[in-house]
Amino acid sequence: MQQPPQLTEDSAAITRIWRIGAGLLPTGTRPLLMGIVNVTPDSFSDGGHWLDHDRAVAQALQLADDGADILDIGGESTRPGADPAPLDEELRRVIPVVAAIRERCELPISIDTYKADVARQALAAGATIINDISGLQFDPRMIDVCAGSDCGVICMHIQGTPQTMQIDPRYDNVVTDVIQFFRDRLGVLAAAGIAAERIGDDPGIGFGKTAQHNIDLLAHVAELRGLGRPVLIGHSRKGFLKKLLNRPVDERLSGTIGVAIAAAMQRVDILRVHDIAAVRDALTAWQAVADRIER
Repeated sequence: MQQPPQLTEDSAAITRIWRIGAGLLPTGTRPLLMGIVNVTPDSFSDGGHWLDHDRAVAQALQLADDGADILDIGGESTRPGADPAPLDEELRRVIPVVAAIRERCELPISIDTYKADVARQALAAGATIINDISGLQFDPRMIDVCAGSDCGVICMHIQGTPQTMQIDPRYDNVVTDVIQFFRDRLGVLAAAGIAAERIGDDPGIGFGKTAQHNIDLLAHVAELRGLGRPVLIGHSRKGFLKKLLNRPVDERLSGTIGVAIAAAMQRVDILRVHDIAAVRDALTAWQAVADRIER
């Protein structure tokens, strides 16, 4: 099983630092791959596939074997229009899975939640990253959980909530508006005691954006990276690919790979995907050729 990538302080100058717990993850040299495990009955792509505890753990370990750098565990669907999961149910779904993965795998574990109580218990069970779709805004206690820990933090942009976000989303300019959101949130989180080196930014593909908004953001990954923090792109199998390709959700792997390469060309730091092996193979093949192209 692949070991998590490591970075020493001496080599930090040549790449972007993302501090997670007591260690550092190297970003900016090649995209880190975050493998998705949705322990839910109703996620847009794989809802119900990994709701069983043993199957969820097995899937996470398979993603690790396939080359994932990070494992992202979620217990509530945040697809457009999804109903929130009750706190007790979300805890029941994810905490035993996080604990079981930690016993068998050394990769960083991310908990995909906006609830402070879920985040706190997941950290105690072995998670080292909090991945919050609300940018630490939906639950006012989430900032305190992150400030009181040394975990990594993914701060995502969303317009509205999962129940309202796709009802006529509008921006003056989606790229500049999202960049300004990250500037503001980095300031708020720093004032709360969350160091910038612990934070990664996620523009929230599909979260309060039209298909064109998503494409505009994906075409400006380099500008998003200009804030100095790692950028995560979570585009895997999402609805804008249906607009582009007219493909159902289970036929969007090729589109997912195409977008991954386009993001990698802009030095994206992290790609959050379902199909780790296929995306890793495609990126490896692309990089082998790209490294030989005369610039």
